Amino acid sequence: MSQTPAISIIIPILNEAPHIQTLLRALACLPEAAEIIVVDGGSTDGTLGLAQKCGAVRVLEFGRASRALQMNAGATAAGGEVLLFLHADVRLPLTALTAIQQALADEQVVGGCFAFGFPENVPRAWRVYAWGINLRTRWFQTATGDQALFVRRAVFEQLGGYRELPLMEDIELFKALQRAGRVALLPLPVIVSPRRWQQAGLVRTGLLMYALRFGYWLGISPARLKRFFLDVR
Repeated sequence: MSQTPAISIIIPILNEAPHIQTLLRALACLPEAAEIIVVDGGSTDGTLGLAQKCGAVRVLEFGRASRALQMNAGATAAGGEVLLFLHADVRLPLTALTAIQQALADEQVVGGCFAFGFPENVPRAWRVYAWGINLRTRWFQTATGDQALFVRRAVFEQLGGYRELPLMEDIELFKALQRAGRVALLPLPVIVSPRRWQQAGLVRTGLLMYALRFGYWLGISPARLKRFFLDVR
């Protein structure tokens, strides 16, 4: 692995013991080299120790459960020119890093995201739901952290990183990227764990997600919206 990789993958974690090693093993199988930085927000379930056992991974103990600040800390420590922010329950396609590099070959592109996907074994209704998210992404040029946001490091620093919000920090960053330049909506899907939707049901969770986004659009503070968010960690 290069000492100064082109892409740094930053993973904020908190109590992700069932997922962290599977994720890191999957990243180790990517054909391109990348710096991998895990930022722990104070896990109490052994996640930190599991991450530390994985080779070629930098593990930072942030000690505070704030996904936005954890990702900012990871970005500060990163050596790559491109930052890729990845949730612990999201899996990248094998050609993800190549796709990012190809998109950023256009100097006007400042960052972007991947398409949204569920595992193949989910019911048809779930695949329709994922299709709807991708349609929303294309129509409204918006994306969430589940879609593995990536950004040029220089642009991220210019924007001041993620805002310290308990919710919607990913949407805020993507809106800022759009103001800074062009964003790439990659057609390759990441595979998102359905655990949040399984907990409360697809319809109920989907309606809640859109209600939260609508509330945010109306100006309700993320701190108030956070009380209704389904956190399954």
